[in-house]
Amino acid sequence: MQIKSFILAASAAATASAAACQASTNKYFGIVAIHSGSAVQYQPFSAAKSSIFAGLNSQNASCDRPDEKSATFYIQDGSLYLYAASATPQEIFVDRSGMGQGKIGYTTGAQPGPKNSERQGWAIDDQNHLQFQGKDLIACPNSIDGAWSIWADAGVANPAGNKDCVGIAARVEDVANPNSCVYTQ
Repeated sequence: MQIKSFILAASAAATASAAACQASTNKYFGIVAIHSGSAVQYQPFSAAKSSIFAGLNSQNASCDRPDEKSATFYIQDGSLYLYAASATPQEIFVDRSGMGQGKIGYTTGAQPGPKNSERQGWAIDDQNHLQFQGKDLIACPNSIDGAWSIWADAGVANPAGNKDCVGIAARVEDVANPNSCVYTQ
């Protein structure tokens, strides 16, 4: 009986894992921050100045539809990208080192990532949340224009001297008509 239970549990885990991986490949999506009782709740993710934010009023990006305030993302081979119809990708990186403390940023084209940065490890879990290396993200208030800066969980509750940061679920929302943008460096 124990072997049968083990096999059923292993099969269910493998199926859930495969579904999570399958859901996160070449699918265009927006992201909304989820943290009940916090001002970051339901704030859309945007990109500007080589960083990711929630609740930023203006991305100052060059977009097909410039009035939209949120970024469009996609995952390819475990790497996260900002959507653009051009051949020059903008790829997300994470620096979980002691210096980076979970810094999330992006580079353009062949530009290398910063020292200690990682590009692979992004996935959408079975709850439809974007995670890096199996962990949820962190949002810190009082960034540019009153937005929240977005960080990966590197074991630092308030990265880079920020205060009052909160853990968030980064809820993925499908985008049927992705907005092609080139975001500011």
